[in-house]
This record gives sequence, structure tokens and C-alpha cells, in this order.
Amino acid sequence: MPLYICLAILVVGPVLGYPPRRAPSWHLAMNINPADGHIFGFTEGWATGNQIGTKNNSLTMDYLDHFVWMEPANYIAIVRHQFGVIDAVKVFRFRYWGLSLLARFQEMDPGRRVVSDGGPIQVEIAHDAKNIPTDPIFGVGGELAFNWRYTENGHRIVLTGGHLSEEDSMDSNTRGLGNDIYCNPLIGETLANGAGAFDISVIQDCSFPTCTGYQLMGTDQRSPVRLKNGPVFGNYAIYIAEDSSWFPGPGEELQGVVSPYKTWAE
Repeated sequence: MPLYICLAILVVGPVLGYPPRRAPSWHLAMNINPADGHIFGFTEGWATGNQIGTKNNSLTMDYLDHFVWMEPANYIAIVRHQFGVIDAVKVFRFRYWGLSLLARFQEMDPGRRVVSDGGPIQVEIAHDAKNIPTDPIFGVGGELAFNWRYTENGHRIVLTGGHLSEEDSMDSNTRGLGNDIYCNPLIGETLANGAGAFDISVIQDCSFPTCTGYQLMGTDQRSPVRLKNGPVFGNYAIYIAEDSSWFPGPGEELQGVVSPYKTWAE
């Protein structure tokens, strides 16, 4: 009778030179501080991927990581935080996988692209978070859209649950992150030396030309006659991941690389 011998091999640690599998992680791509003196408008960094800021101040000042900006991204987290402590977070799954943020934001012509599918897959807001009803990310629902352009207006990140201006409109009434209400949004070129550029807008019904009190979040702008400074709700960090769909919630502290599981060390 034949004798069969079964061998079980338990592999622990690297094999044949391959490193152990790392836990899925989120990488900081951008941080927007709407009151740090640097204007993160529609034409600043989004479509070039140029490095902005340093890792030392990546969660306190405007920041863009040149290398992360070129990495493939399947998930995106938009995180409002107070001095690095999470206040609110929304996570979206990109409709088309494998594209970098650089490639996505370079698509300005035709632009107006809805980039997520299925709405936010995670929404968490601290019970004591302030100004949520007028927050352009956490005060509205819907899908994520990039490069929302119309006439001489451009907004890099918006939500479809808010007001999205028609392509031929001149109302300057869309709200979001990375804004310029006097630019050529098809090529990413600001006009009048950036007079219409600013970081973040707040939810309001203020249509041009009847409304002259367009309120911003913070102070980062160059046209105080038309654009009115406002309170800062927090910093807004953008993280990307290839294979992680959950982000730590309110009260957790941010770093340049964030693991969705505390027990998985990077």
C-alpha cells in the first residue's frame, strides 16, 4: 500500500527576500490651512504636483507632498482637524482606480468630473464639532467631484449635494476647496494676479453680481473688497490609500502616514 506523507510548512517572516505584508495605510497628500498666508486656489499646485511646505509643518500649514500626489489612489479621505486632532472625516471610493491625484486634477478640460461612486463610505463627525451646517464638505452630501469649472470660475473639490453651477453660469455660487472665481479653469491659469483665488468657501447663497459679501473661511485671499474673511473651521487634510477604506475617527491624532488599525505598526 502506498504511503503518503503530508508536510505542513508554517512560514514566519520574510521568504525568498520578500518583506512581510504591510498593513494598509493612508498617506497625507495635502493639508489646507485657510489662514496661513498662502493661497491654495484653483491654480496652486493641484495640476502640477509641485511640493508645497515641509513635513515639519505638514499638518499646520498649507502642504502638498509631491511624491504622494503621484501615487495611485483608490480611496480618498478628507479630514477636518484641529491642530492634528480629527474633528470630522469623510471617505470616498474613486470610481476609476489606479489614477494619481495629479492625473485627476490635470483633467480640467472638460473637467466637471464626478469621481466617486456610491457616496461617502465613511462619515464621522465629532459631537462637539462646530460650524458643520456651513462646512462645504461636511455640511452637504452627495458624491465627490473634481475640477468643477464654469465660465471664469474653478473649484477643485466639491460635493454634488451642494450647489453646482451650470457650465455657462457666472454666479460664482459653488462652494468647495481650492477656489478661484476669476480664472481660466480650462488651463488652470489665474487672472488679475490671483484676485479671485482663495482656499475654502463656506456654504451660503451669494450669487454674483447681486451679492457683494462673498464670505470665505479664514483669511487667505487677495481681494478684501469682494471677498470677506471669516472664521476658520479647522485645517483640511487629504489622505489617499490604495487598499484601505476605513479611516480613524474623531479624537484620533493625525500623522503623515495613518494606519486604520492601531495594532498594525507601519
